[in-house]
Amino acid sequence: MILELKNVTKLYSNGRGVEDISFTLTAGEILGLLGPNGSGKTTTMKAIMGLVKPSSGEITICDEDAINDHELAMAHTGALIEAPALYEYLTPEQNLKLAAKFYKEVDDAYIEEVLKMVQMDRYKKDKTSSLSLGMKQRVGIALALISKPKLLILDEPANGLDIDGMQFVRELVKQMAENGTAVMMSSHLAHEIQQTATKVAVIKEGKLLALESMEKIIENHENVEEFFLSVRGLAI
Repeated sequence: MILELKNVTKLYSNGRGVEDISFTLTAGEILGLLGPNGSGKTTTMKAIMGLVKPSSGEITICDEDAINDHELAMAHTGALIEAPALYEYLTPEQNLKLAAKFYKEVDDAYIEEVLKMVQMDRYKKDKTSSLSLGMKQRVGIALALISKPKLLILDEPANGLDIDGMQFVRELVKQMAENGTAVMMSSHLAHEIQQTATKVAVIKEGKLLALESMEKIIENHENVEEFFLSVRGLAI
C-alpha cells in the first residue's frame, strides 16, 4: 500500500471542496481522477500533499501519517499540481539542482537522467523564461520526479502539451508504474484517462461517485466516457 485516504473532508467557506473521500493506491497502479473542472480533483491532491489541511479524515503515504508527520510522508512523494513552480530566471538544469538540495541521494547524474526522461536535456541551459508552455510543463514533471518518488501525483499533466507531448506523458506515467511507482493523475478528459489509468475514480461536486478498475470498465462499458456518464446518470 502506497497511499490510503480514509473519509477525507476539506470544505471551503464557499461550500466547495471534497467530502468523505476514501480510496487506496498500491505500487504500480495508475489512478485516474476524472471529473469536471471544479469537482474537487485538485483539492484532493492538495490535501494529500499537505498544501491544504483536511477538516477531517486520514491520509497515509508509505505507512506515514501525511497530516501529522508531513515531512516523513513527503519524502516518498513527487507532485505537479496546477502550474509548475519554476524560477523563470534560472535554467531547467538550475531549477532541478535547486530542488535536489532537499534530497541527499540526488546527484548531477540523476538530474541529467531526469532531464532526458522528460526530453529536456537539449534545453537544459536555456532560460526557463524562454521556454514554451509545454516545455515548462515538462520541467515541472521533472521536478516531480527529482525525489525518486514512490507516489507520483500529476494534476492535469497534459496541460499545454501538443499531441507528441501528451503521448510522452502517457508513456512516462506507464514507465513509472512499471518500475513500481504508484501514480495518481487527474483530468477532465475521459479519453486521456482511458489511455493511461489502471483504475478510475469519478468525482463530482466534491463527492467520490465511483471507483472501478479499467478492466471492469471496459468489460461493462464502451469506453470511459460512457462509464463516466452512466455514473452521473447522464447516459442515454
